[in-house]
Amino acid sequence: MVTMTKRMFGVRLVLVVTLLVSATAWADESAKKQHTELAKAMTGAKVSLATALTASASEGKPISAKFEVEDGKLQLSVYTEKNGQFKEVIVDHQTGKVTKAEAITEGEDLAAAKSQSATLARAKRSLSAAVAKAVAKNPGYHAVSATPTLKGGAVVKVTLVKGDTWKTVTQKLD
Repeated sequence: MVTMTKRMFGVRLVLVVTLLVSATAWADESAKKQHTELAKAMTGAKVSLATALTASASEGKPISAKFEVEDGKLQLSVYTEKNGQFKEVIVDHQTGKVTKAEAITEGEDLAAAKSQSATLARAKRSLSAAVAKAVAKNPGYHAVSATPTLKGGAVVKVTLVKGDTWKTVTQKLD
């Protein structure tokens, strides 16, 4: 005979599994919507991620970069490091010129910048070189983001898009 405790445990388990499946489906749908919005916005970009890395070097060593939709507008953002100080550099996606550079001094952005800088300190290849290699190996694709990580050695994860097709490739930095 099944006790009331076991029956309640079973009901709770079913509820938890249902919530997890629903949350995962919602997250997948949200990611698809963001990808679609970003891919559409990028069709108007005249500047590549590689160009933004070069342009941002005036503010320090580029340590990561990404296209993103911020307040409904396409933005090209590069994190840089110079003398232990970090900045978020905004590069105009039409002209390739730096339009803004703000210090990164706290929170998740600072933690991410420190981690990315530590990864690149171990690298033998630049972020720009890794992005160029990823794009060259994937004809027709455009780099959307480049994020260094120490998972599996010093590597950079490069997200690429071609029309509606997205993929992430890993390039070794050491």
